[in-house]
Amino acid sequence: MEILRAENVYYSYQTKYQKVDAVQNVSCAFEKGGFYAIIGESGSGKSTFLSLLAGLDIPSGGTIYVDGQPLNELDRDAYRLNQASVVYQSFHLFPLLTALENVMLPMEFKKMPKKEARIRAQKLLQRVGLEERIHGQFPKMMSGGEQQRVAIARAVATGGEILLADEPTGNLDSENEKKIVELLKKLAHEDGYTVIVITHNQSVAEETDHIFRMKDGHMDQLR
Repeated sequence: MEILRAENVYYSYQTKYQKVDAVQNVSCAFEKGGFYAIIGESGSGKSTFLSLLAGLDIPSGGTIYVDGQPLNELDRDAYRLNQASVVYQSFHLFPLLTALENVMLPMEFKKMPKKEARIRAQKLLQRVGLEERIHGQFPKMMSGGEQQRVAIARAVATGGEILLADEPTGNLDSENEKKIVELLKKLAHEDGYTVIVITHNQSVAEETDHIFRMKDGHMDQLR
């Protein structure tokens, strides 16, 4: 079932010196339960395209549809809170909150009772493979792999169906990279999330179901 679609999407911006056509006439679709990679060199437009899928920017032309509705007609803040979440290379955890509190935060934004949010956060941390001893730790006490697992648990905490990951293994060693990729694969195949990963790492891309490549703002599908 298609959940997210880009139709002739174009995005440009003006620097001090020139106009940059970052995304050019991109069309593609993403289905529920699918695991996708978008690969490309730095400056190819892949992270810009992810920002468009996340509703952080609006296309200069074309349309992104979420469940058949144009994203630019929706409340984009509500979209990111309820339907789509973003995971970054640098984790973006709140340093003064514990792992458990970081995961509880988006649920509390949605006015979920604190007790209910705590129980759900504990289950999510267990789902991403973190032992109970880590739940009370602050980010600086965790390894990079553990921090990324907390970030993923927080991203799915609101119950949205779309998980967008921008270089999620970029700061990890090869062992933790494999663990994070396997976790993302399980979230797609077992839990039904639509997982879209931006990566320059071919070994990460090979673990996904479908691979798109961006070059100079254009996209083609490799498989």
